[in-house]
This record gives sequence, C-alpha cells and structure tokens, in this order.
Amino acid sequence: MRNETRLRAAAYPCLLAVQTAAAGLLFLTMFPLFQQIVTESGKPQPLPAATAITALLAALVMQVCYWTRYRRVQVRAPFHGAVSGHLVQFASRVSFFFSGALFSAVFFRHVPQLDALPPIGQGVAKVIGVMALLFASFCYALELERLGRAMEDGSRKA
Repeated sequence: MRNETRLRAAAYPCLLAVQTAAAGLLFLTMFPLFQQIVTESGKPQPLPAATAITALLAALVMQVCYWTRYRRVQVRAPFHGAVSGHLVQFASRVSFFFSGALFSAVFFRHVPQLDALPPIGQGVAKVIGVMALLFASFCYALELERLGRAMEDGSRKA
C-alpha cells in the first residue's frame, strides 16, 4: 500500500516534468520556423518533415500527459505561498505568448500575403497541425495555472 501511495505522489511531478520537456522541445523546434515566417512574410515557407514530425510528436506527448493528469491524477503543490503561486501563474501566461505569436504570424500576417494557397487537402492538414500545436500549448498553460492556484490556495486539489 505504501508503494501505491508513493506512485500516486510521484505521478503528478513526473507528468508535469514530461509535459514541460515536451513544451520546451516544441519551442526549440518551432522558434526557427517562427523567425523565418516573420522575416520572410508572404513567401511560402518550406517545412522540413523532421520539424513537422518533431513538433507534432511533442504536442502529442503534451496531450497524453495533460489528459492523463486531468482524468487520473490530482494536482499536488510541492509547497504553498502566494508569491510562488503568482509566479507559476505568470509562467503559465508567458508560456502561451509564443503560441499566440506563431498563430498570429501564420494566420494574420503570412496567409493573406501568399500569391497562391496550397491545395485544399494540404491546407486543411496545415491548419489542423497548427491548431493541434496551439491547443497543446493552451493545455500546458492551463496545467501551470492549476498548479499556481493550488500553490496559492494552499489546497492539494485544483
């Protein structure tokens, strides 16, 4: 019974650590593409297959960790305090800035300046891919926000 209790206590930090590592990988993978989109706005940007696969796998890992935690594991604050809770909630908001900037660059700056849109199937696949990355980042931001609230409230549940 003690091992089961230890496993439950370790589940949350492990899931959060894996989700954070995947979010970091997603950022490192997508940042060069973001820079390219911004500096060469309106030009078609080739997306290397390795970049797309890495980004989508990172988003998939983030989603698996998020939904596993959401359905099966309680948020466990490692310590409590208003300042630390606010800092984690701030990190939550900051973590979503990049995703919002990428979304804005792609949809509001890049797409209207294209001379020709890609074939419909390819366009739909790209939109779904970008939305999947954005949603994974959103879920990660929610997870950090829940942790920050748990730290701030002094509650072990969020």
